[in-house]
Amino acid sequence: MEFDYFYGPEDAEQYQFYRIPKLLITSERFKDVSVESKLLYGLMLDRLSLSIKNGWFDSLNRAYIIYTVEDVMEDMHCGNQKAIKLIAELEKKAGLIKKKRQGLGKPSLIYVLKFSTVCPQKDSESHLQKCENHTSGDVKTTHQEMWELHGNKTNQNQTENNKTDLIHLSVNVTGMDEESDGMDGMREDPIEKRKSYERYFREHLYIDDLKQSYPYDHGRIDEILDLLVDTVCSTAKTIRCAGEDRSAEVVKSRFMKLDYGHIQYVLDCIHDNTTEVRNIKAYMLTTLYNASMTIDHYYQTKVSHDLYGYDGGGS
Repeated sequence: MEFDYFYGPEDAEQYQFYRIPKLLITSERFKDVSVESKLLYGLMLDRLSLSIKNGWFDSLNRAYIIYTVEDVMEDMHCGNQKAIKLIAELEKKAGLIKKKRQGLGKPSLIYVLKFSTVCPQKDSESHLQKCENHTSGDVKTTHQEMWELHGNKTNQNQTENNKTDLIHLSVNVTGMDEESDGMDGMREDPIEKRKSYERYFREHLYIDDLKQSYPYDHGRIDEILDLLVDTVCSTAKTIRCAGEDRSAEVVKSRFMKLDYGHIQYVLDCIHDNTTEVRNIKAYMLTTLYNASMTIDHYYQTKVSHDLYGYDGGGS
C-alpha cells in the first residue's frame, strides 16, 4: 500500500489526534521521562476528557479515569511487565498521575495531574517526596548499574547500611502523620509501623495488579507481602538469608528497593522450580534477597533458551 501526500489544510484536519502537551517534550523537567510514558500520558488525557463528560468525579470534585493494566497492554501493544513499568514511571518518576486503590477485585482510580499548576504542599511533605524520588530513581535498576554505582561488595554493603534511615522516609510518605517524627513514632508503636510498611509495599509493588496478573497465586503473593513486612519490622540485628547470617539493615535495605518486576521474578522462580522445597519461607527470603542481583541473568537465560529452541527447530 502506498500512501498519498498532504495537499492542503483540510487534509491535515481529517484525523483524530491524541493530545500530548508540548511541555512534555520541550521541558527540562521531563527530559528523563521515556517517550512511551509521555505517549501513555496522552492516552490518559484522552480518557480523562471522556470521564469528565460522563461525570466521573470523586467526593472532592476531582476527575478520575479507570485504566487497567490490560487496557494499557492493548493500547500500547506491550506486555504486562512493560505496562506496569510505564504506569509506575508516570506515577513514581514523573509525578504525572496518582493511583487510588478501591480494594480487592476493583480497578484502581487514576488521577491524571495537570502539571501547568502545582498543588500546594507542606514543606515536610515536599521534602519527603524529594527523598522518595531520589531513592527510587529509575523504575528498574539493573545489577550492573548497582555495581557501577557502589564499586564493589564492601562499598555496597556500607552504602546499604547508610541508607537504612531512608526506609522510614519511604514509609512516612505513604501516610504517616506529617506532624510526628517518623522514626520515633514508628519505634513507639510497632502496630502502626507494621501497617505503614504494609501500605508501602502494597502500593509500591502494585500488589492488586500482581493478583490480577497471577490469579492463581493470591495466597503466595500474600505470603511474600507478609514476609517482606515481617523482615523490615524485625528487631533482630542479623537475619538468616542465603545460608548466612546477614546484617538486618542490609537485608531490609534490599527489600525496600524491590519493585513489581522483582516480585514477578520470584513468582516465576517458584513456578519453574522442579525440586522439592522443604522450607518455602527460607526459599522465598533468599530469592527476594538475591532478586536484584539475579533477575537479569534469569530472564536472559530464558530468552536465550527460547531463541535457541526456535532456531534449532525452525525449518
